[in-house]
Amino acid sequence: MAQVRDQWTGRAGFIMAAVGSAIGLGNIWRYPYVAYENGGGAFLIPYFFALLTAGIPILLLEYALGHGHKGSSPLAYRRLSKKWEWLGWWQALIAFLISTYYMVILAWALSYTWFSFGTQWGGDTEKFFFDQYLGVTDSFWNFGGLQMNVVIPLLLVWIFVYFVMRQQAHKGIERLSRIIMPILIVMMIIITIRGVTLDGATVGLNALLTPDFGALIHPEVWVAAYGQVFFSLSVGFATMITYASYLKKDEDLSNSGLIAALSNSGFEFMAALGVFGALGFLAAQSGVDVQGVVASGVGLAFVVFPQIINELPWLNSMFGVLFFGSLVFAGLTSVVSIVEPAISAIRDKLGTTRTAAVNWICGSSFVISFLYATKGGINYLDLIDHFLNSYGLLVGAVLMTIAVAWTSRKVRDLQSHINRVSDVHIGSWWVICISVVTPLVLFIMTGMNIWEELQAPYGDMPYSGILIMGYGSLLLALIAAVIFHHMEWKANMEPVQFNEKEGA
Repeated sequence: MAQVRDQWTGRAGFIMAAVGSAIGLGNIWRYPYVAYENGGGAFLIPYFFALLTAGIPILLLEYALGHGHKGSSPLAYRRLSKKWEWLGWWQALIAFLISTYYMVILAWALSYTWFSFGTQWGGDTEKFFFDQYLGVTDSFWNFGGLQMNVVIPLLLVWIFVYFVMRQQAHKGIERLSRIIMPILIVMMIIITIRGVTLDGATVGLNALLTPDFGALIHPEVWVAAYGQVFFSLSVGFATMITYASYLKKDEDLSNSGLIAALSNSGFEFMAALGVFGALGFLAAQSGVDVQGVVASGVGLAFVVFPQIINELPWLNSMFGVLFFGSLVFAGLTSVVSIVEPAISAIRDKLGTTRTAAVNWICGSSFVISFLYATKGGINYLDLIDHFLNSYGLLVGAVLMTIAVAWTSRKVRDLQSHINRVSDVHIGSWWVICISVVTPLVLFIMTGMNIWEELQAPYGDMPYSGILIMGYGSLLLALIAAVIFHHMEWKANMEPVQFNEKEGA
């Protein structure tokens, strides 16, 4: 018996949700560092080349799969070819596993929003974060018990996300995105203006923007550009397949994809200006060059930025609240987008109500998230994040292009579907990218990741941890995907007409 699918109120709601999914923590703490390390201003060349040859093409491919086959990721792949249903489950489950630790990072950001009042982290921000707040243990397998500093904010963000996810997509995710995204953009504009007007900001901006065209001859710079575009657009998570399935029959796809992709890139660049302006200020205050203070990821957000806030001449607390509040807002619109694919998949497969699916998925993720709220949690978070991103998402994306272009040979049908419903038509460049360029680049990226893995254990972590938690998380997702693949369908198996004449 077919269910009535959730549906966005219109294209604007879909775009807002898609942009909210794409704009996440990586835009603020990953892109600036990647650009700085890979040619500065010259990095924009491989970045936009990667955006046009991989980012936008894969984004449109996921839109077409979801919209054309009107289903969650497993259902969309099944309607593409029954033998590929497991891949849809793999992508949805990888997203689910990412949600388990993403919520903990949100909890950190929420805590630091509170700590910003009166700069409660004190003068030694590194010691405060790792020793006092997280209470990090001295060895990988020393879990150390739950850290209540993290557990309490984790409960708060889970309660909020749970009640958002219980609502239908247009009432929960869309409404959240419509409220949060404008506020987030205003917050980031304020942060950026403040960052670029600080004393010494020009030093940081010069470090970021001065082009090193010599870097462009190095293959790893181009691979870094593809990696940044791929991860920042939320492709490979099954999110965009799911989101596109909630669109009405004749909603424009190509325009929506271009708007989402370019909005994401614009936000990244704006955040980079603010971050490096602030890093230039910190370098000037500390009497060192920018290289001495630059950082990425957790170190940038929870160690370096509190140092910057400490040094601000006025309104320290306000800018702390703005910065960490922006992390919370960016994280919220992203985390709901990586929980939704599994919820939608369960509903399609088992014919359950949304509430039941949310209870299962959010409940399971909630329980697992406590692993990262232990005193050893940051080690497990770092390791599992590395494996899920470096292998889970990349391998899934490679297989997606193979499934569409090489085994089912449906890439032309999907192109026709996009053009039928879109004002801006896509041409042969898209077919070439999906069939050749994108799988080749993603295959190279995966190979380089494997090569680096063979040189030394990731983060000097014990091989037992790498085997059990790193490779184990991938194996767990694969086994679960195969199990779900072989389960009987209870709903949503009505045929869908899909061709260049009729569309979905």
